[in-house]
Amino acid sequence: MSTHRTLAVVSAGLSQPSSTRLLADRLAGATADELRAAGLEVDVEVVELREHAHAIMDAMLTGFPSGGLAEALQTVAEADALILVSPLFTTTYSGLFKSFVDIIDPDALTGKPVLLGATGGTPRHSLALDYSMRPLLTYLRTQVMPTVVFAATDDWAGQDESALPRRIARAGRELADAVAARPAGGGVDDPFGDTPDFADLLGR
Repeated sequence: MSTHRTLAVVSAGLSQPSSTRLLADRLAGATADELRAAGLEVDVEVVELREHAHAIMDAMLTGFPSGGLAEALQTVAEADALILVSPLFTTTYSGLFKSFVDIIDPDALTGKPVLLGATGGTPRHSLALDYSMRPLLTYLRTQVMPTVVFAATDDWAGQDESALPRRIARAGRELADAVAARPAGGGVDDPFGDTPDFADLLGR
């Protein structure tokens, strides 16, 4: 069994530097630390959506992603797990984040472990993770981790006293456990893998 795992980290932050990217890096670091502690090798590949904003719009219009965006989509599809982090605007994920998710092949995400994070101005926005982001990824048949992580502006001040580091550590541990339990490449055992195709049976 392979001991190598790949994490794809998608950050939808619009500024540079951004608190969204900072949260994404912290979540990736916590997950990678847990996987390495379990004896696994880890590659972390980051996709910054702001670098592909124009290409994402072009792909929405034409249906054909190209260049660096095509590589980013391949990274997401082939990863053993995803960490998705978006800023929240008007209590929901950003349009850039949603547009990127819309051009991902839905079948590429089936069963894939996903850790969700978001950033916003006040803790009042934190519920958006569960009533907007989680349903979106559940619809795509991903395995969304129980713990989601929201970071408000005040969470970055005095982190030793805040709950943010503890939430990051817990979320990273959950994702690492889910990844370690699966074979490399995100494959899962299909209990019906040997079942004949119904269309083939009708054609015989």
